[in-house]
Amino acid sequence: MTRALAARGLLFTVVAVGTLVLLLPFLIIVFTAFKPVSEVNAFPPTLLPSSWTLENFRVIFDELPFARLVANSFAFAGGVTVCALVFDSLAAYALARIDFTGSRLLLVCIIASLMIPFQATLVPIYQLVSDLGWVNTFAALIVPRAADAFGIFFLRQFFLALPRDLDNAARIDGASEWRIYRSVVLPNAVPALLTLGVFTFVNNWNDLLWPLVFSTRGDTGTITSGLTLLTGPSGIVPYGVMMAGSLVALAPLAVLFLLVQRRFVASVATSGLK
Repeated sequence: MTRALAARGLLFTVVAVGTLVLLLPFLIIVFTAFKPVSEVNAFPPTLLPSSWTLENFRVIFDELPFARLVANSFAFAGGVTVCALVFDSLAAYALARIDFTGSRLLLVCIIASLMIPFQATLVPIYQLVSDLGWVNTFAALIVPRAADAFGIFFLRQFFLALPRDLDNAARIDGASEWRIYRSVVLPNAVPALLTLGVFTFVNNWNDLLWPLVFSTRGDTGTITSGLTLLTGPSGIVPYGVMMAGSLVALAPLAVLFLLVQRRFVASVATSGLK
């Protein structure tokens, strides 16, 4: 009994310390966002502010078109997510449920493309977007990311786990491939679609390099690229203001996760089961 209690206490201690280590960066962001400038730049640094202030939040709303940047971020991340779910699921359905010549080779090419660094394709994509006249438009932000190799592979693996009897029964009833995809496969793939949708939305919401390259104006900028405009003269970074902006930018993601938390956790738990 004593050994069991000691083991349980040790396990609790390890979990608590690990959780604190994981939460420490977030706690630093939160506390720094409420610190006055004098405390942010003080040495040695402190974790908790001695005097709490909302001045940093006032600065980001006064110096940036914050509402517009947040709306642009929703348009960018939401547009990419919707397009990716549509095109990735269509490609995954074809690779998983339709037998055609060259399907294995096509799958190998898609998986191989995951090994190409994102930075290696950035310049060619920018050149193509520039030739189309899409720079500083939402088309430049969304269209190049309308499909994703990882999303195709992820959904294909999930579609393979669905019983083929569902397709055969629908074909016997005279359903077309489009009807099978829309009415049979997609309703049974909601956990995988939700998982991919959350990851895609979060990754694009937090992306900095892509909006910086393809949008140089504030009317198409996102919240992450807009925060870079807060750099002061001589490259001085107002860390308190930056942390406040990061905290506000994090709020929509937190709300989104709270709304889909139960379904998201269930989808992660079941997406690998056959």
